[in-house]
Amino acid sequence: MLTCVFALTACGADETVSEIQQQKVEVAEQRAGSIISMFKSIVDEGQADELLNNYDNVELAALFEQNGGYYRIEGKAVRSAITSFKSGIADMGGISAVGDFSSEFDEDTITVMVDVTGANKNGKVELIFSNDVFLIIESCTLNVDETFGSLMEGAALNTLLGMGTVFVVLILISIIIAQFERINKFVTNREKKKEQAQVQETASAPAPVVEQPQAEGELSDDEELVAVIAAAIAAYEGTSTEGFQVRSIRRASNGEWKKH
Repeated sequence: MLTCVFALTACGADETVSEIQQQKVEVAEQRAGSIISMFKSIVDEGQADELLNNYDNVELAALFEQNGGYYRIEGKAVRSAITSFKSGIADMGGISAVGDFSSEFDEDTITVMVDVTGANKNGKVELIFSNDVFLIIESCTLNVDETFGSLMEGAALNTLLGMGTVFVVLILISIIIAQFERINKFVTNREKKKEQAQVQETASAPAPVVEQPQAEGELSDDEELVAVIAAAIAAYEGTSTEGFQVRSIRRASNGEWKKH
């Protein structure tokens, strides 16, 4: 048990910072101030847009190293620094003072945090250096401190936007549902009009031709019957069928023919 206690005590003890590491941290803090001043000057003099639009990351790194002397920085760090300083300084109302420095490090990087003061808001600059003899600047950003009021304002705007979107969608759904009755009436009336049109077309169509029965007195189309009747008449009159022509056949209304 005593062995475990001593082991845990040894694990919890802080590691002693070497003299070399302490020197690198101090150098990083010293460079941080001049780096902040340089990016602040770029924004204040109106050079930010020109540098961002006309130079790539490699060219930005070369320009910064020329102006900063022996400082080494990655191109993407220059671009992100100019962008964040441009928006941050506008939000803060400018940088009026540079405050305290705080640092932390690990095996790969050294991070320096610097407090800055503005006319409207305060902020904090975060610089990340490589933890080696070169102290290459890997990142540099200006973060604006948000006040409680601004946070509440943003939360209120987000809430209103979310609730407003929900209510707008609900209103649209209600309007669509309310239109169902009109749509139903429209479809019903359309079907009725279609049926009426069909009825009118049927009524206006010509009636089919119905063959009327042959009236009495008209000549029958039966040639054999005509020939028989003609022969009977010729025999009765004592003549031939060439002396007359049967034009019509009519049924007698009484039995006078029986008298003959």
